[in-house]
Amino acid sequence: MSDSRSGRAFVPGHVTGFFSVHEDDDPIRTGSRGAGLTLTDGVSVRVEPADERSVTIDGRRVEIAPVERVLDALSVTGRVEAESDLPIGAGFGTSGAVALGTAMAVNRAFDRHLSMNELVRLAHGAEVLSGTGLGDVVAQAHGGIPIRLEAGAPPHGFLDAVPATARIEYVTFGELATEEVLSGETETLSAAGRRALSALVEEPTLPRLMLASRRFAREAGLLTDEVRAAIEAVSEGGGEASMAMLGRTVFALGTGLTDAGYDPAVCRTHPAGATIETE
Repeated sequence: MSDSRSGRAFVPGHVTGFFSVHEDDDPIRTGSRGAGLTLTDGVSVRVEPADERSVTIDGRRVEIAPVERVLDALSVTGRVEAESDLPIGAGFGTSGAVALGTAMAVNRAFDRHLSMNELVRLAHGAEVLSGTGLGDVVAQAHGGIPIRLEAGAPPHGFLDAVPATARIEYVTFGELATEEVLSGETETLSAAGRRALSALVEEPTLPRLMLASRRFAREAGLLTDEVRAAIEAVSEGGGEASMAMLGRTVFALGTGLTDAGYDPAVCRTHPAGATIETE
């Protein structure tokens, strides 16, 4: 019987360099336009049938609204166990990763036979309704260095990509509440995001992505003192760095943070999107 099975999925982390908010009455059409990097550091999610629903990250019991919405939508009672390479609430799209990973793992463990686009729509809608993200799920499903040209999940969202790979370093100085930023006035932020996207589409390269991201962070008024200091230190050394949206995290290409005297975590851009893992 299918209930004796379990499912496991890996979802890459995602750092957004810049974005603009696009609202719609339909949560599947709601989302963001922008660009960022998916990471080989990510989240593994395992789901198995259980008499009582539970969600843990790294062994700690948690409540994650998008995950609850995914389980409700799929009418599943199960045990969700997530293991994260990344800090929570620091701009790596972890809530979206756990939501998408849960949808994918449930699809396998409970023989739901949904397509990848259907799973992405489900997880994206759960994120939007929970106020925890607008574009991470779509990017994490795609992988690489995605450019979100149109907001929303498939078939409404439309992606392109920067054709490149890179070593990525990052340091985190703490959390930044996504819900608080997204629930406030976002027009200044969105205007900066539209300018950044136009600049990147004109020249879709990694250096242009980093430049557009730095300008966005400054124009949107999101830089904290320690984030600004780290970005400036990397720039003074000839490197490329910016702020992860939305978190007090700095990400850099190559060895930029190491050269600037920081002790960063190191990974690479992820070559593919979220995948089912064989146990």
